[in-house]
Amino acid sequence: SRSASVAGNKGTMKMSAVAVDKETNSLTVTPIKSLDGTVTLPGSKSLSNRCLLLAALSKGETKVENLLESDDIRYMLDALDQLQVPVARDPNDPTCVTVTGQAGPIDSPSPEDVLELFLGNAGTAMRPLAAALCMGKGKFVLDGVPRMRERPIADLIDGLVQLGADVSCVSETGCPPVTIQANGMKGGEASISGKMSSQFLSSMLMASPVATGDVTIKIKD
Repeated sequence: SRSASVAGNKGTMKMSAVAVDKETNSLTVTPIKSLDGTVTLPGSKSLSNRCLLLAALSKGETKVENLLESDDIRYMLDALDQLQVPVARDPNDPTCVTVTGQAGPIDSPSPEDVLELFLGNAGTAMRPLAAALCMGKGKFVLDGVPRMRERPIADLIDGLVQLGADVSCVSETGCPPVTIQANGMKGGEASISGKMSSQFLSSMLMASPVATGDVTIKIKD
């Protein structure tokens, strides 16, 4: 059982008092010495979804706190629900969930049927899920809103294909929807560009530990 907090900060802040003069339309700022207290920052979008996916791949229960309340995180949580990964929501705190991990790859709950996952415009869900689902077994289509179909993912798809995955995106655009025919991943070697989104590399790194063999990733340019 683990507990992870996506973001948080404690410290002492120096602040100023502000006085507004409406007649002259001016602000007068006078300093005050200090203000002591605790500030809880909202969770990062990318860290929230990475933490949720890692919890789903892990063994045992992981309590994730301070999730960002945003569409990206809601789409990831909905996808985990469709994949039948147990996610318990805290009824008193929408930013806290407990994920029961699969102790390895995430398989489709209905291997013979195509599972369609709608991810809106959540690139932080689309990219890591595309990599992670290649490691398990099942048929998947990952899609989103029209804007998602304009966001390149071809470099990640190419890297996964080099590792032996049966995965594709729209060849003309290099964008979603992403179609996956997953049958596990034995490992291998892939070379991907370092000029594109760092999420491509992060996605492969998060998914690679659940492959059955070693994975070597080379970063070019």
